Amino acid sequence: MKRPLIPHVVLLACLAVFSDLHAQQPAEQAMSEEDKKLLSEMEKVGWVREGTGDLGGMAKIAIPKGYRFTHGSATSKVLELFGNLPMSSASGMLTTEGFGPWIIFSYDDSGHVKDDEKDKIDADALLQTKREQVAESNKVRKERGLTELALEGWAIPPRYNDKTHTLEWALQVRSLKSGGVSINYETRLLGRTGVMEVQLVCAPEELQPLLNEFQQTMGGFSYVEGQRYAEFREGDKVAQYGLTALIAGTGAFAAAKMGLFAKLGAFFAKLGKAAILVVIAVLAGLKKLLGKLFGARQQPPGV
Repeated sequence: MKRPLIPHVVLLACLAVFSDLHAQQPAEQAMSEEDKKLLSEMEKVGWVREGTGDLGGMAKIAIPKGYRFTHGSATSKVLELFGNLPMSSASGMLTTEGFGPWIIFSYDDSGHVKDDEKDKIDADALLQTKREQVAESNKVRKERGLTELALEGWAIPPRYNDKTHTLEWALQVRSLKSGGVSINYETRLLGRTGVMEVQLVCAPEELQPLLNEFQQTMGGFSYVEGQRYAEFREGDKVAQYGLTALIAGTGAFAAAKMGLFAKLGAFFAKLGKAAILVVIAVLAGLKKLLGKLFGARQQPPGV
């Protein structure tokens, strides 16, 4: 069974995914013709298997042994292979061969995010906000005949490392139809003029085994000279939001509570054979469109 590829919304968005526990296809199981074709098409976008991957000129990532990297426009093509709309904000992608774990990079240049809220992050309040977002999205899902979701809680509560200027958290989401569960692991790497957004999605039992590997991989990330967080200078653009808004995702309810963002709308679609993607696109600032909606490959009947 293929691991679903998760498209990343430009800037701040509420993103929740669920995946059945058998996300990884057993090696002994015969690969379907559909899977073979998809792997063949993925290979055509072009991959680098050693050295360093360029993340849109803003940062770079060392390519770990056993992984491969493709740049932003090719990442967008891979997303399209999985039935998603093109992703102009993609900076690059790391993955293993076959249908292994996916790490997607996307840069948000909305400005320097001050970390003065680092000691004020309220995980309980943020979780309630996200649950309200899911409840709101379920109304639209029901109207469209899509499976409703339940946010079960933090797999990892929000935490900020003020030495590396890295914000991270993980949510556990469940399908109310199949009971399938997955973890949506989010990382935000603060830079001088924006934020590198990174996503890893996996089944719950895969989180701990993958987490150490993911963190080691992210140890190979660095902003290019002049774009590091500590290189901020007076006169640089400053983001109109802080750490709390980055975590909240500035969805409909977060926007109402924080007064920083206005909701654009929502678009919901099915992803793969065992996953559902929920995306709430937003407006960054008031009335300024910086969000973008993404669809996903249709889920076959009966799943």
